[in-house]
Amino acid sequence: MSKLDLEWLAVFDEVYKTGNVTKAAERLGMAQAAASTALNKLRAHFDDRLFTRTAQGMQPTPHAERIYPNLREALAQLAQAQGNRSSFEPARAQRRFRICMTDISEVVLLPGLLDHLRHAAPGVHIETEIISTHSGRRLQDGDVDLAVGFMPQLDAGFYQQVLFMQNFVCLAAQNHPRIGAKLSRKRFEEEAHAVVSSSGTGHAIVDTTIARLGLKRNVVVRLSSFLSVARIVAHTELIVVVPRILGNVLATQEPVKVLAPPFTLPAYAVKQHWHERFHADPGNAWLRRTLAQLFSGS
Repeated sequence: MSKLDLEWLAVFDEVYKTGNVTKAAERLGMAQAAASTALNKLRAHFDDRLFTRTAQGMQPTPHAERIYPNLREALAQLAQAQGNRSSFEPARAQRRFRICMTDISEVVLLPGLLDHLRHAAPGVHIETEIISTHSGRRLQDGDVDLAVGFMPQLDAGFYQQVLFMQNFVCLAAQNHPRIGAKLSRKRFEEEAHAVVSSSGTGHAIVDTTIARLGLKRNVVVRLSSFLSVARIVAHTELIVVVPRILGNVLATQEPVKVLAPPFTLPAYAVKQHWHERFHADPGNAWLRRTLAQLFSGS
């Protein structure tokens, strides 16, 4: 065991967690060829394939599963001996993170994050994908580093942190012929509505509340995202219910007005979520801290 290189163990750990040599290399800030070489040396050292390629990615062999707890503990002990010093240096890091978020977050949160990274971590790159029913599995498999939104379906095996609380507002065109500075319950029921059905936004709360209160809603269009909703509302007589943080931004981009709903809608928590497999990853931890610092209390 004295011939084992610590870098090889780090590659073993990341391949085990991500099921992908390329992703392991990205997380460690090394070339894919170097990670592949380290994996081959590990295979020779243990006289075992360790990982086999499958449709679900690189899956550990029985021997790899047996030795992983010991190797992971060894890495943890070494990190503790080094004073838990993070091996992720944002100013020098070359790493790509994938964040699962809503289209709302892309509009109101992503610009702030990218502006911060431009100065604090210029070598860090971001990819986004829209929250879906597959997001939990993708977090677990390491295909996604972090998810930001309203995701109550994530439970066992996931960590979460509240970034801020969010409530809802109504939008109507500035020149709407029947709606002034206030929106009454009667007018809410009589006007035509646009409704957005988008995962991870807490919008189901609106539907549930409307049904519980026995309100009528004349829905004439259902949209798959919030990207076009402001323009549609600005140039029609439709009204729409949106999260407040988005409504305030949209009101600066299109001639729409922000109105309080004529009934009480519950607030909900916008959280960041990550899988327990990557809780101790220095890069993942840095990204979580960065989002918390930028957006807590937004």
